[in-house]
Amino acid sequence: MKHALQEYFPMLQSREEVMEKIREKKELNRMFDRWEERQKEEFLDFCTGARGVKMLYDFCAKAILNPEVYPERIEELISLLLGKKVRLLKVLPNDNTRIADETSLLIMDFLVELTDGSIANVEIQKVGYAFPGQRSACYSADLLLRQYRQVRNQMTKETFSYREISNVYTIVLFEKSTPEFHTFPDQYIHKFRQRSDTGLQIDLLQEFVFVALDIYREKHQNKRIEKRLDGWLTFLISDEPEDIIALIEKYPDFKAMYEQVYEICRNIEQVMGMFSKELYELDRNTVRYMIDELQEEYQRQKEENQRQKEKNQRQREENQRQKEENRRQKEENQRQKEENRRQKEENQRQREENQKQKEEIAYLKEQNKRNKEEKDRLLKEIEQIKCSLV
Repeated sequence: MKHALQEYFPMLQSREEVMEKIREKKELNRMFDRWEERQKEEFLDFCTGARGVKMLYDFCAKAILNPEVYPERIEELISLLLGKKVRLLKVLPNDNTRIADETSLLIMDFLVELTDGSIANVEIQKVGYAFPGQRSACYSADLLLRQYRQVRNQMTKETFSYREISNVYTIVLFEKSTPEFHTFPDQYIHKFRQRSDTGLQIDLLQEFVFVALDIYREKHQNKRIEKRLDGWLTFLISDEPEDIIALIEKYPDFKAMYEQVYEICRNIEQVMGMFSKELYELDRNTVRYMIDELQEEYQRQKEENQRQKEKNQRQREENQRQKEENRRQKEENQRQKEENRRQKEENQRQREENQKQKEEIAYLKEQNKRNKEEKDRLLKEIEQIKCSLV
């Protein structure tokens, strides 16, 4: 059965042809049989065009994107990512400052000098390293210092000027990006440059571009390729035959790059060796990534435990304060209760005193009334006696 890609790339072999070449040699046969069933199918699929080749396989990327062999390809990719036209002057040697374990997760890492004197460091990572910002900042600073030393060595103390130091661009493409990038599911290209909070313009020389290819693939699934940069990102991340056909119909020059890879795939012995190495590196990367994730998870858990411990301590202190406050409130309530009782007794005594005074006043009124009546009676008797004496 002929696959869709075979219409465009007639050099693709049939499944039967590939299997025949594998079975012809015992070493290839043993290698093939050691692979998992999924890996066997993946290998046969891209060799026959049932699926496209993943251009981020190490052997594909290094064949297609070698800046010394195909500088025009790298020029275009960097230009599209930076948003301005650049030209490559030369490829610079990488120094030995990278941590040894990091190389296992890198698909490509190359350093180029541009015609304006600036330096671009381009990385393609299978799995994004933890702390991508801090890591990139360190390597960018290292490249800036490297450029500074080079310029100082080429000039005398009297003629040296910091004006001679050019920009350093750090461009990182992730096949599988780190979690922080997935907090922006609609954005797959992030550009960073330093700027002031006042608007003051000072060239601080360091710029960064991060490209999350996995987010691009999810966002552009089943969508038309509209821009040249979309074409490049599709080329790098997608192995869907439909995407490949759409790409080469939109931009026919990409077809030559696919043909270059499919010519490599015709050498079954060579490509099996490279694919086997790819599987080995993938296993290493997976283990390394899992270790990194576990370390990060341990660190997050440790920090969370510390936060929880501090929170519990604050809660205990708050509970103690609340307990003390409740005790004071209880004592205050008790004092208030005692005061209310005393006030109630005082009020009762006051009412009794008032009642006594009221009764005494009534008694005095009654007494005054009787005294007046007695006085009136006596006055009347006196008046009668006076009359009788006359």
